[in-house]
Amino acid sequence: MIYRPAAFACDDRDALLGFVRHYPFATLITQGSEGPWVSHLPLFCENGQLFGHLARANPQTRALGGADALAVFHGPHAYVSPRWYETAPAVPTWNYAVVHAQGPARLLNADETAQVMDRMSDLYEPGSEWSFAGLPDDYRAGMLRGIVGVSMAIGRLEGKFKLSQNRPAADRQGAARHLEQGSAEEQAVARLMADPPSTGP
Repeated sequence: MIYRPAAFACDDRDALLGFVRHYPFATLITQGSEGPWVSHLPLFCENGQLFGHLARANPQTRALGGADALAVFHGPHAYVSPRWYETAPAVPTWNYAVVHAQGPARLLNADETAQVMDRMSDLYEPGSEWSFAGLPDDYRAGMLRGIVGVSMAIGRLEGKFKLSQNRPAADRQGAARHLEQGSAEEQAVARLMADPPSTGP
């Protein structure tokens, strides 16, 4: 669960899945007997499920036996100065976009893991001469021995897009104008501010 004031909450499943596809690098969180485990990995979404892989030596694999996992997808984020607002007094804040996916996760067998790797190379090497399937058989087999595929059925899916929606229009516009002049990430926040997913009730 995530604290989501109504102005920032997004439950439009198509918009959230689009965000996941655009920002696929995720934080995967599970609860094990030793406490919480966290891994950072790319996850791709197909047919209502997330797919990726972990190192076979990663102890987090012991917590992926069908119990719920949480995948957090982080979008762009940026500091917002009160100097950019027309309204005063005001305080600084941080604008950001994030999507949480929760559901039962399981480890994949060897054939399924190979399929995940082939699919990932298709997604991230489109039109390339390189592919995971094209590796020499012995090398490919060795790589597959060191990893294990993971799938997670997406049950709960929720987004929080904190993009100054709670500020007057003039303040939002002032913040966006300054962010447009900043780094690539700040510019990405400004673009989201200009066209946020549907939020609120």
